[in-house]
Amino acid sequence: MPLLEVKDIVVDFATRAGVARVLDHVSLSVASGKTLGIVGESGCGKSMTALSIMGLVPSPPGEVTSGAITLLGENLIEADEARMRKIRGKEVSMIFQEPMTSLNPVFTVGEQIAESLRLHEEISSAMAWNKAVDMIRAVGIPEPEVRAKNYPHQLSGGMRQRVMIAMALACGPKLLIADEPTTALDVTVQAQIFDLLIELQDQSNTAIILITHDMGVIAKMSDYVAVMYAGRVIETGKTEEILSSPQHPYTKGLIACVPHLEINPSDERQPLMEIPGVVPPLTQLGKGCAFAPRCAQRTVACDSNKPVMVPFSPTHEAACLELVNKVMS
Repeated sequence: MPLLEVKDIVVDFATRAGVARVLDHVSLSVASGKTLGIVGESGCGKSMTALSIMGLVPSPPGEVTSGAITLLGENLIEADEARMRKIRGKEVSMIFQEPMTSLNPVFTVGEQIAESLRLHEEISSAMAWNKAVDMIRAVGIPEPEVRAKNYPHQLSGGMRQRVMIAMALACGPKLLIADEPTTALDVTVQAQIFDLLIELQDQSNTAIILITHDMGVIAKMSDYVAVMYAGRVIETGKTEEILSSPQHPYTKGLIACVPHLEINPSDERQPLMEIPGVVPPLTQLGKGCAFAPRCAQRTVACDSNKPVMVPFSPTHEAACLELVNKVMS
């Protein structure tokens, strides 16, 4: 049974150019102890999906107009703000992209972790501080008693991200959302952060939703994958299925864009693949497939028909008109 199930979520934003459908009937799920990777280009709706789960869609101008987000049987869409404040940090936590803008610069990192503990666990200030130090130690920061008294600007980028992880995990959430958790970090620190998440997940059986644009990270971290484009989920499945047998042209393009380090026997330099074009403005999406203008398999039908999900296995499905035709034939 899934710990979290998102069903047909629609999020609209009012803009000067008209209503932009930022999320278009997005559905996904994740079980305890598993990692769901959400992958796609910038602007495809990955972070907005996370904000919808957290109840943090800015309103106005945004609004969740339909759908359900069910966490352990409770529909979070119907929860009021007081209830969501109890859920955030306790049941669901989120690691944001840039820790320097997420951490408060005028409080020490230990105070910020302890504040969450006092709010959700109703413990004394001394107990909250001691547990904050323990969490800093748990995420691999040396001299935790000293670092807990540091301000964010006194820590390196990798340490600040570890503090964000410590803060997110302090109250033992059942679901952790990591939104590009290694942005702007060097590759060595990235590997350390991902190894830390894997270790903590093994210890606590936490479900993780990992948002990224890196297919290499997906291969390392995820059990399941949801590929998003222009506010829609266009392919889902187990990671090994997606990587070994991608069905949607966009997914194939993302995988082809990953550079390979193998030596070419012919000793010829191979050009790095790219997906031509850009993601269209969400206010200008037509009735057809949003990926059609960039797709090599485009047909006339793609301009007027929005594709639906087609199953290829019990755990693998994709949305493409060409795939529908193949399955029907």
